[in-house]
Amino acid sequence: MSNWQGTVDWADHAEAGVAFAFAKATEGGDYTDKWFSRNWNGMRESWIVCGAYHFARPKGDPIEQARHFLRVVRSAGGLRRGDLIALDLETNDGLRPEQVARYARRWCHHVERHAGVRPFIYTFRAFASGGHCAGLAEYPLWIASPESERGRPPVPRPWRDWTIHQYANSPIDRNLFHGTRQELTKLGFHPR
Repeated sequence: MSNWQGTVDWADHAEAGVAFAFAKATEGGDYTDKWFSRNWNGMRESWIVCGAYHFARPKGDPIEQARHFLRVVRSAGGLRRGDLIALDLETNDGLRPEQVARYARRWCHHVERHAGVRPFIYTFRAFASGGHCAGLAEYPLWIASPESERGRPPVPRPWRDWTIHQYANSPIDRNLFHGTRQELTKLGFHPR
């Protein structure tokens, strides 16, 4: 979910069987989605597993962007047990693949070190296959592949398997997790 979708009726989604969702929190080093706080709390109130994502702008400073993201999540109420984080990696900002991959690794390492949770990497096959995700195999893959059969997306290198498959993007994004709700929250935040 992102700002162009406006307000979301999370209770309605929960009733329809939605078990988890990701809301856009930030983009680049200074943009904050104006609906993030409302979405984050709406998901929580509806017992939906909460996910927050950062839209990567690889031309910027990954540490500055990670700090901005973590500040925004904190100001919306912070992370609770089982909450998920993702890096939306789908644009190169005109940089070479190895520069994009280095940006992503630095962003992920910072978030993991300071928030204690391993981010998912949201990307698509052609982007990953182009080398933009090198060195990210340790992070769970959230693959955008609406053209694939539900639960049967292609798995680009460097990954061996997918964790979440975005199998539809119209009228809203629909995703499938490869496991149970409990297995999903195990991939999320756990207080030290």
